[in-house]
Amino acid sequence: MKRNRKIISVIVAIIVAFYLLNLFLNYYGDWLWFNNLHYGSVFSTMIIAKIVSFVVFFLVFVLFFSLHLRLAHRRGQLSRQNIYLPEDDPRQVILQLYKGKTIFWIWAILTLLLGKFMGSYAVDQWNNFLQFIHASSFGIQEPIFHKDAGFYVFKLPVYQFITSWYLFMVGMTFIAVMASYYLDNVFSSVGKGFQVLKPVRRHLLSLTGFFVLGISVSYFLKLYNILYSSHGAAYGPSYVDVHAQIPAYWALFVVSLAITLLLFLSRAFRKKKIILYAVGVWVFVLIGFVWIYPSIIEQYVVKPNELQKETPYILNNIKLTREAYGLNKIKVKPFPVDDKITYKDIEENRNTIENIRLWDRRPLIQTYKQLQEIRLYYDFNSVQVDRYHFDKYTEVALAGRELPVSQIPNRAQTWVNTHLIFTHGYGVVMNPVNEILPNGMPNLVVKDIPPTTTVPLKLKQMGIYYGEESNQFVLVNTTAKEFDYPKGDDNVYTSYAGKGGVRISGLFKRLVFAWKFSDIKILLTGYLTNQSRIMFYRNITQRDKTIAPFLSYDSQPYMVVGDDGQLYWIHDAYTTSNMFPYSEPVTQNLSERGFNYINNSVKVVINAYNGDVSYYVINPNDPIIQTYEKIYPKLFKPFSDMPEFLKAHIRYPTDLFNIQTQMYNVYHMTDPKVFYNQEDYWQVPNESYNNEQQKMFPYYIIMRLPETQKEEYILMLPLTPSKKDNMIAWMCARCDAPNYGDLIVYSLPKDKLIYGPMQVEARINQQPDISSQLTLWGQQGSQVFKGNQLIIPIKNSFLYVEPVYLQSDQGKIPELKRVIVTYNDHIEMKKTLEEALQAIFNSSGSQDTLSAPQVKDIVNIVKTSLSAKAKEALDHYNKATEYLKQNNWAGYGKELQQMKAVLSKMTRDSTTSQEANKEPMKQ
Repeated sequence: MKRNRKIISVIVAIIVAFYLLNLFLNYYGDWLWFNNLHYGSVFSTMIIAKIVSFVVFFLVFVLFFSLHLRLAHRRGQLSRQNIYLPEDDPRQVILQLYKGKTIFWIWAILTLLLGKFMGSYAVDQWNNFLQFIHASSFGIQEPIFHKDAGFYVFKLPVYQFITSWYLFMVGMTFIAVMASYYLDNVFSSVGKGFQVLKPVRRHLLSLTGFFVLGISVSYFLKLYNILYSSHGAAYGPSYVDVHAQIPAYWALFVVSLAITLLLFLSRAFRKKKIILYAVGVWVFVLIGFVWIYPSIIEQYVVKPNELQKETPYILNNIKLTREAYGLNKIKVKPFPVDDKITYKDIEENRNTIENIRLWDRRPLIQTYKQLQEIRLYYDFNSVQVDRYHFDKYTEVALAGRELPVSQIPNRAQTWVNTHLIFTHGYGVVMNPVNEILPNGMPNLVVKDIPPTTTVPLKLKQMGIYYGEESNQFVLVNTTAKEFDYPKGDDNVYTSYAGKGGVRISGLFKRLVFAWKFSDIKILLTGYLTNQSRIMFYRNITQRDKTIAPFLSYDSQPYMVVGDDGQLYWIHDAYTTSNMFPYSEPVTQNLSERGFNYINNSVKVVINAYNGDVSYYVINPNDPIIQTYEKIYPKLFKPFSDMPEFLKAHIRYPTDLFNIQTQMYNVYHMTDPKVFYNQEDYWQVPNESYNNEQQKMFPYYIIMRLPETQKEEYILMLPLTPSKKDNMIAWMCARCDAPNYGDLIVYSLPKDKLIYGPMQVEARINQQPDISSQLTLWGQQGSQVFKGNQLIIPIKNSFLYVEPVYLQSDQGKIPELKRVIVTYNDHIEMKKTLEEALQAIFNSSGSQDTLSAPQVKDIVNIVKTSLSAKAKEALDHYNKATEYLKQNNWAGYGKELQQMKAVLSKMTRDSTTSQEANKEPMKQ
């Protein structure tokens, strides 16, 4: 028996030692990584918080659980000694373990395993515990309990967790104690009932008292959870919640507390029925006041007068929701639409016109891939839009050329290639968003490898070791040269000269990382030197989340070419909470409440070569970021510390803008009656892309806002009424200093029709000359599709601009072939934006509504001739137009041929002077 115990002890010791070694090696590798980034204090704070959380809750559970088990074991001793069980009773086998110290080891192992589980469960709350200790004030009081919002964001989650954890602990202890008493045969049947020894009964009653104490606290906390009710006309406490549910929870709390006292003081009562009476009162309150009474109030008090009763609570919801999403800072301005702009107005807004984004990011990335990936192992993950000051303020599209392992051919994906040779991407590609070459390609101002540029950009360090697709660890500064970039038929190789990654000198560190990545080749390879470094967490989103997992991150990081010639990633980070009182969550489902507070408080900057990560606080007034600054004083930097050349590239994030737009569509209604009836609900309009409808995505544009003096970079989106297609407003976020972050909604006249995106799309599709031309292109082994439609405010009018792309079924290279411009009732499709604008706003100031250039020139000739032949040509033209509307291409072609014959004869018979006055025919 002793030998078996020793074997068990050795096995347990080996398992524990292996577990601790695994933890140490993993955390030690991360500690080296954090120290390399100068964030060792951040790592220490997180680790200490996790360790303290585990130890405290582990010890509390072990002490409580083992104390009650020991008490049960002692009180069951007398019964255990007098047990006489039938031979077929399953307890016969278990009772053999009660001899000697076997039962001690069984309960000890069970206690430790459960303690580990309960401690690990608490570790997940480490961030909440830190926020609880360093809580900040919001300076906003909710109107029901008059507590600061900081109580709900920082304090209440901890109280709720501790209560649920406590109930779980008491519940498991009660089950274990009952099992112990059952094995000890404490419960003996007497007649129709059970006989339980007094000490055992007192023990079970006291444990029940502990459990009911937790129940009473949970009902007390339910009072505060009322602020997240979704039962009323608006999110948050309703009339029923305040006048029925809250009093009911108070009653349950008081009754539960009374039952707790009765259970703890049970030995002072001779008649234990008083506890049963108290439980009966508790059940009565639960059924009568928590379940039935609120329903009666809802049905007979609220429903007949719902708007009147719910108005104060709707106002509370509107106020605090607007506060939580920053909607209260939105400025609303009128935008009177007059549709009276001329070509002179176009010229006065030339900077806006020259930055209209004709290159949609979706076809553009395909063009980049075909033209600029150079070698098969390069890849462009995404194309983002930014602006640079060249000879003028220019909006550009930009993408980094990365080198993901997945692009390397399977046969070449050896360990040396994937971890030592192909370590990084190289360079960027950039083009102005509105410039088109004669062949329909973008005008690449930065291109090729090594990159060349036609604009004043310094391109010094183009290696991309950290990016969106850098997912595997790499070893640099080894004896194996790294592939840098291709040059003709040869390759250029390099050795990493930066400080990114962790030095992997020495056998111990090699062992650490071989263990961490489960890759023994790190330990065995002969390529490493004392100067070698290992880079991991290279994916920029993973990198951000590893350093600051308590922040949320935007889905679209973007690359910037710095004035120092290096490449940087800028990534927007958010502070969020789902505990802001009275605020409507972004999403609601049965399993999880979505966040109901968000603030873009941090701009994260990552150096693509060194991997340095900096967290700049752009909104120091956010109480959540103030709390994190207290917790991690060495992590965050003031925004003033950001280099000026990077400040010029910050932009309002699209994810936040989408969320704010979604909420503003409802919460622009501040009148409770309008809100209750949802009379003025707005929505994000649909747009057509590649012949499919989808929600319109906000777009960046350089333009001059009304009442401003110069163009600026903004993010904007049109809005339409619910279930209608006409435009009702447009919303924008300003991106340039000193107005960064300003939100403006320009409301449109409600008594006038302003076309929305789908209405304009329908009008374009109904133009015979445009639809026929697109249909013809699509029948010649090519795919024709329209890009994103942009609505451009010019003075008090709107231009609708939509690019048209042609893509061969074989080459898969989208070419920008036409630009469609719509203004008022006029639509033009031309080769360039400028041609389309000139066609709409001709020199006389009037608009020309026809769109087929060949036919218009012919019509002009016919109109200048009074001869019979001219009238005959006009007749053929009219017939051709009719055939065109009917999609009768044979008849259309026949009439054009006859018109050509008539015009040819007229040309031969005309005089030289008449020839000189004719405009050249456009082919």
